[in-house]
Amino acid sequence: MQNNRGTAPGMWFVQNNKVFVSLPGVPHEMKGLMTNEVIPKLLEQFTFPHIAHRTLLTAGVGESFLAELIKDFETLLPQDVKLAYLPNFGMVRLRLTSSGTNKTEVETNINHQFEKLQHLVQKYLVTNVDEPMEAVVAHLLLKNNKTVGTAESCTGGYISHLITAMPGSSAYYKGSVIAYAYDAKENLLSVNKSELETKGAVSESVVTQMTKGALKNLDVDYAIAVSGIMGPGGQTPDKPVGTVWIGVGNRNEIVTQKMQFKFDRMRNIQLTATVALNMLRQFILSHS
Repeated sequence: MQNNRGTAPGMWFVQNNKVFVSLPGVPHEMKGLMTNEVIPKLLEQFTFPHIAHRTLLTAGVGESFLAELIKDFETLLPQDVKLAYLPNFGMVRLRLTSSGTNKTEVETNINHQFEKLQHLVQKYLVTNVDEPMEAVVAHLLLKNNKTVGTAESCTGGYISHLITAMPGSSAYYKGSVIAYAYDAKENLLSVNKSELETKGAVSESVVTQMTKGALKNLDVDYAIAVSGIMGPGGQTPDKPVGTVWIGVGNRNEIVTQKMQFKFDRMRNIQLTATVALNMLRQFILSHS
């Protein structure tokens, strides 16, 4: 089988009416061969049951709480519908899967169960489509014809990375100020020097000023600002590793939230980004 992503070919063997497939170990090459060669050949030669998935995304609630919330629903699911919990960085995806020979029947049954599931988790529902938080925020900004920018300290541009990973993000994203040091916060975001010295960069007042500075200097409708201690060092007696202040808002109002994460540096950064984007989502919805 022709490998368009490398030099090692894929191989397709048939022995005693059984198919054996050998593929390169490089993930990028293997995925290309599976998509372009293996799956089409399998579909040509075999009849498979129809498989349907429905996925929703929740935020602000843990997996164990969700499991308790929907335990009766899960218990009463038909045998041909399975529920999977897929937790990741402050979010939990719930995925229903069903399969069968009758496509119409499979789709009807899973849609019925998915409607019930959405109703049960409505309070924590972010989207009923299998997409990341940054895509949900992108839809809201485009729908409302608004722009966003970020003022990032502890995340070092990670929030901007997530935003710009979305195709077409130039329509709503203007830019970011990565202000790590005190003087960068002063010079680029107009944060008050005396408050930096007395309250520290990881404080509500500083993250509020960072948000205001981003709104003004980037000339955007909404802004996100984050400042925290990602670890493994840098903590103080009153600000342990994982302490983060997040601010989101517009020219009329800014809301802030203090978080206390307890993981390694990279996961703390990822959690900060997820919570910040979700705060922006909630802010836009409440002000639209």
